[in-house]
This record gives sequence, structure tokens and C-alpha cells, in this order.
Amino acid sequence: MLKVENLNVHYGVIHAINDVSIEVNDGEIVTLIGANGAGKTTILQTITGLKKATSGLVTFDNIDLLKEEPSKIVTHGIAHVPEGRHVFVDMTVRENIEMGAYMFSRKDKAQIEEQMENVFEKFPRLKERQSQLAGTLSGGEQQMLAVGRALMSNPKIILMDEPSMGLSPLLVQEIFGIIKEVNAQGITVLLVEQNAKMALKVANRAYVLETGKIKLSGDAKELLKNDEVKKAYLGA
Repeated sequence: MLKVENLNVHYGVIHAINDVSIEVNDGEIVTLIGANGAGKTTILQTITGLKKATSGLVTFDNIDLLKEEPSKIVTHGIAHVPEGRHVFVDMTVRENIEMGAYMFSRKDKAQIEEQMENVFEKFPRLKERQSQLAGTLSGGEQQMLAVGRALMSNPKIILMDEPSMGLSPLLVQEIFGIIKEVNAQGITVLLVEQNAKMALKVANRAYVLETGKIKLSGDAKELLKNDEVKKAYLGA
């Protein structure tokens, strides 16, 4: 479904992403793990057009994404839940969710309402707080809102960047439960996550990124047992 081949990204003279190749197959949860500054977020932002590649290829359903603008990329069925949630704090929960459907025309009002109900079914807490300003929500609720907003575009794949960051252990469990639920409904997931243990538990396959390069890759459950991964990322 999604293929990144020999991707290179520079920030001035800094070679941030160095010949990275990853694949995400239809229906999978694939995770990118690595330390802060390894380049995980940069890869997601390059896929969605927010960062420009120096060289390489990024294709989604055989569409060359590097030639597309971010506003066009989302119409192909790619949704992005950014690091830090980036909800619109002065807008209501409902208004935030509606922003995820901006690519629909006004004629698609019935479809927008149907998507809204699907989101509220998945996140009853958001339905209860739909008239509340997003800035008054807890961190966990804002993360749910960011995921709900992304789901409004009815994506084929959802890119999630550090969804558990700053959340309590209980909310971390809840967010990873949501990731599994989203995937069970047929949405492919590419997950960037510093909580390597949780990410490897829910993923099918994983890539370990170190200073802009893929150091290890393979079955997520196997990498969970890998001594090198345990030492570097699992505190063992």
C-alpha cells in the first residue's frame, strides 16, 4: 500500500534521513521506533508532503506522493495525527472534528454526519463534550479528538505520531486499544512511537530508526525479544 524507497531528507547541511526504505501493506500496523531525533517524525511529514525530500520515492497505491501537495495527498486516503495533537483550542470538539472533513463539499452533508456519528460511536467521551472548547479537554481527550478528526476523512491509512506522549499509563493503554480498534475496522496504521514496548506489542512489523537510518527491521514480536532492542529501547 505504502512504499518508501531510498528516501533522503536534508535540513540544510544536516542529512536527517539517509536512504530509508520501508513498506506498509494493506491492513497492517507498522511501527517506527527510535530515540528522539532519529528522524521518525520527518519520515511521516515527508510522506504527507509537509517536508520535501532531497531524493527517493514515496508511493501510495502507485501514486507518487512526492509530486503531490499536502492538500491533495489527504484526498488519496492518507490521514495524519501529528505529534502534539494540534487541536484547535478555541473551537468546540464538534468543530474540530468537522475540520477533518474539509475535503468534502457541502453537498456531502449526509456523509459528513454519518462520519461524525462513527467518530462519536468510537469516542463516546467526545460526544458528551461536543460543545466544549477543545482547549479545556484533558491530554488524553485531545489525543482522542486528534484521532477522531483524522478519521473524518475516511482514510485507508492513518499515520500516528507519538500518540501516547505525555499521557498517564492508564490513558496510554486506552490509546493503544483505540489503535487496535481502528486497525480492526480495516484502516492500515503507520505508527511512530517512543513507547517501544507498547508499539511492538500492537504492531505486525517494525523498523528501528537510528540517526536517520534503518538499523533493524522485521516481525514486531521478534524485535520485542531482540537483545539489542531490549537494551536500547525497553530498559532491559
